Amino acid sequence: MAEHPAYPVGLRLTGRRVVVLGGGQVAQRRLPALIAAGADILLVSPEVTPSVQAMADAGEITWRRRPYEEGDLTDAWYALIATGDVDANTRASAEAERRRVWCVRSDDADEATAWTPATGHSEGVTVAVLTTDARGRDPRHTAAIRDAVVEGLRDGTLVAPHHRTRTPGVALVGGGPGDPDLITVRGRRLLAEADVVIADRLGPRDLLAELPPHVEVIDAAKIPYGRFMAQEAINNALIEHAKQGKSVVRLKGGDPYVFGRGMEELQALAEVGIPCTVVPGISSSISVPSAVGIPVTHRGVAHEFTVVSGHVAPDDERSLVDWPSLARLTGTLVILMGVDKIGRIAETLVAHGKPADTPVALVQEGTTAAQRRVDATLATVAETVRTEDVKPPAVIVIGEVVKVGPLVTAPSE
Repeated sequence: MAEHPAYPVGLRLTGRRVVVLGGGQVAQRRLPALIAAGADILLVSPEVTPSVQAMADAGEITWRRRPYEEGDLTDAWYALIATGDVDANTRASAEAERRRVWCVRSDDADEATAWTPATGHSEGVTVAVLTTDARGRDPRHTAAIRDAVVEGLRDGTLVAPHHRTRTPGVALVGGGPGDPDLITVRGRRLLAEADVVIADRLGPRDLLAELPPHVEVIDAAKIPYGRFMAQEAINNALIEHAKQGKSVVRLKGGDPYVFGRGMEELQALAEVGIPCTVVPGISSSISVPSAVGIPVTHRGVAHEFTVVSGHVAPDDERSLVDWPSLARLTGTLVILMGVDKIGRIAETLVAHGKPADTPVALVQEGTTAAQRRVDATLATVAETVRTEDVKPPAVIVIGEVVKVGPLVTAPSE
């Protein structure tokens, strides 16, 4: 008999009986989606994996601790047959045929009445792949197609137009430490859908080149009114474009709430009733040290790490940092925006008890092609910054973790 392609359909299983035979790895992989679909799940198996046991213990499924028996598929709408007993699978498949229950068989797709597609999800869309040729039952082939489509939807390289009215608003997107591959999936998708992008100097600049020509890009570092009024000008630009009904992305370096003034921008938007979505980003405080082989915590070395802004010196009356307390900590100290103040910071830490030979690493342009690492101690760091010409942006790591890992000077591929 000639082979016909499978007919794709989405099953609405909420409250409907689904029978799963077998409690091994196949069931472990398939059960979460069935649970998420709201199915009334009966699992029949003498033994199950620990993860399946946890689902049963949590009441997400009903487990009958025995082998398959004739009649187990009574009142079922859908069945997954995945035991290690070929004879039991055959008998269960025959029962499914008699009872007109759509049935998937993990051991013999040719004897099944249904196939499980390779599925993936992206922002309310489910992608399900079944190929129609001889490779239709090759899970690696269908999974590869699924992955390509889902990745394209998530990173914005595959953008389907929205035939619906979009709600205007602003997304504060943390772009990560600089490497464009380190922005979150959600952040990249919102960037691909934006009408206007207001970008920080420290955001992942390479991503701007991928934007369509119609997208307006505003360089936040060059907004009028001068340095003092820069933040107010950014707030005004966000409000102005959002009020025009545009989708606005505020692309920031690192995370919006880690020394990023994200809350100031959100508050300004909230005051005029503009909706705002905050998308967290990977903070340079942990990602940049990691990029050069420094763990901010390591078993037996550091039980805590503290992130501090170094944009004002310890003796500046504007400083909110308790430097004497930091000097007494035994963990890792990560300083952002502190290159030009590191000399006074080091002196203060030593004056309050931090050993002068405490290791220090300065990581300039972390995670980018220009990344470099310079090592020193608290006693030598000020002179090292001068002689090595270390420039911002740079992340400064202070503590014994600096000596833990292998020396890495270039971003990993």
